[in-house]
Amino acid sequence: MSGERADVTLSDGTALAATRWRGEGPTVVLLHAGVADRRSWTGVADELAADGLDLVAHDRRGFGESPASAADGDATHLADLVELLDRLGVGRAFVVGNSMGGALALDLAVTAPERVAGVLLIGAAVSGMTDDDTPFDWTPDPASGPLMEALDEASGSGDVEAQVRLLAHLWLDGPAARSGRVTGAPRELFERMNARILEVAAPDGAGDAGLDTWSRLGEVATPVLATWGELDIPADEPFYAETARRLGQGPGRVLPDVAHLPGLERPGLVADLVREVVAGVGN
Repeated sequence: MSGERADVTLSDGTALAATRWRGEGPTVVLLHAGVADRRSWTGVADELAADGLDLVAHDRRGFGESPASAADGDATHLADLVELLDRLGVGRAFVVGNSMGGALALDLAVTAPERVAGVLLIGAAVSGMTDDDTPFDWTPDPASGPLMEALDEASGSGDVEAQVRLLAHLWLDGPAARSGRVTGAPRELFERMNARILEVAAPDGAGDAGLDTWSRLGEVATPVLATWGELDIPADEPFYAETARRLGQGPGRVLPDVAHLPGLERPGLVADLVREVVAGVGN
């Protein structure tokens, strides 16, 4: 089953690009990372095509084929998501969030729990995340620090090719792995997605709803499975584990031999996680 265009025009006139793989089963909404767009879910959706699920993926404002917010606009990704679900006729859905998509999934679970049947987090950020209230501090690890410094330099000089290459090493390969660990179509797609992100250059924080979900994770009663890649940024791993602890629904799960974007690397692995969540984790 191939996906079909399901673009949605929001109340402010903005057109969000979306793809829907229609099925008769439960709806699963796939929320992309900040270094990706909806195309990053194509492999996962293809793996799930025979399961009869109703799958939806969209480009947030400033990603893929969706335009960036106006510089003086007050649109938020959370409000956009709720309106997208309304316009697609989705009342309640399982939500899968990778990285910044995970933060959006948790924002929805906190503010509109009646819309969320279950959540799968993959290397998830959390709105309001801080180390001020943790026994550990975020400091760049020896593998990630030099890559981040080089990224800052490439950004300052406007070297898009270098930025994409460094982003791929940091997020796709994993900072402690060799550059180029992930090859072929997944790498080519990562490069295209990030070239587009850099071209649009949406301001940092654009679309942020200003929520402190980090301090409210204990309120989340919706079933959540928190996961992250074994090869992800080492300095971020304590925060993934702390997120799982605060959710109080069981320990997080480390995914072997993948970094920050396992849906690109091993779509079958992520498809199996989706199946597990839809079947009812811990129920």
